[in-house]
Amino acid sequence: MIIAFPGDILMRMLKMLILPLVISSLITGLAGLDAKSSGRLGTRAMVYYMTTTIIAAVLGVVLVLVIHPGNPKLKFNLGPGKKNDDVSSLDAFFDLIRNLFPENLVQACFQQIQTTVTKVQIPTNKTRAPPKFTIKKGLQYKSGMNVLGLIGFFVAFGIIMGKMGEKAKLMLEFFNVLNEIVMRIVGMIMWYSPFGIACLICGKIISIDDLEVVAKQLGMYMVTVIVGLIIHGAIFLPMIYLVIVRKNPYVFFMGMFQAWVTAIGTASSAGTLPVTFRCLEENLGIDKRVTRFVLPVGATINMDGTALYEAVAAIFIAQMNNIKLDYSQIVTVR
Repeated sequence: MIIAFPGDILMRMLKMLILPLVISSLITGLAGLDAKSSGRLGTRAMVYYMTTTIIAAVLGVVLVLVIHPGNPKLKFNLGPGKKNDDVSSLDAFFDLIRNLFPENLVQACFQQIQTTVTKVQIPTNKTRAPPKFTIKKGLQYKSGMNVLGLIGFFVAFGIIMGKMGEKAKLMLEFFNVLNEIVMRIVGMIMWYSPFGIACLICGKIISIDDLEVVAKQLGMYMVTVIVGLIIHGAIFLPMIYLVIVRKNPYVFFMGMFQAWVTAIGTASSAGTLPVTFRCLEENLGIDKRVTRFVLPVGATINMDGTALYEAVAAIFIAQMNNIKLDYSQIVTVR
């Protein structure tokens, strides 16, 4: 689609910078901290990530139960579904651990491992017997940067390099210069971003075949998710900031405005990462040692929006099928 082409170029430029930015940021950030400071910063970051994710999931469940967007009468308009033999939660957890320890660092730059489920026919001697199938699980590499594995390796790399002191000074200078170069490239891309983001949004709207039908079938679901995101982003997160930092959160959010717009247009945490770095370090003056460790990890595992909309989606599907969920099932969704 021609109108979306400039937006696609913007996405490509932002994704191009993810790898050098993550590597240089983690190494320079952690090398500037001692082991005690790194551990304290990491612990606080993980507590924050878990807390906000849980809040988002609980908020999604509460809103979907109150608004009740699922209407069983609309199910027949959605057309026939397709059964999906998904992997279990345990398989997904094991995939997470496997990706944290990549067997090939170069391969981790463009591939990540994933458990796959295939349906295999059971051989039988009876010619007229109906075919029987069994589920077989295997491991397969799929396209996409293994950011988690890269973070795991370069976190260790940065901490050890920091402990080496003067011996590693030359390498630290190299990564500092690399980070500075990447951030200057980000500054150049930001001049193009307003036009690219506008094209991305227009392209996504035009690509919807029948906007009216989609609005009727999924309108209340989208309203529920959007309301949840607004409450989470405009009320809960500012409250946490106000309680901990004791400063006006909306002044901070105004400094992040460019990152917010980029995130809306690209729908990618990793793609927005270069812009987020620039907003925090240049607009708000946040310590680079903090941003360079917290942001790459947060963009990978701190998915508040995903936690919210997946909680809404699970109960929405149950409502569409007129399935009543008891308290224990709702807790499981959370």
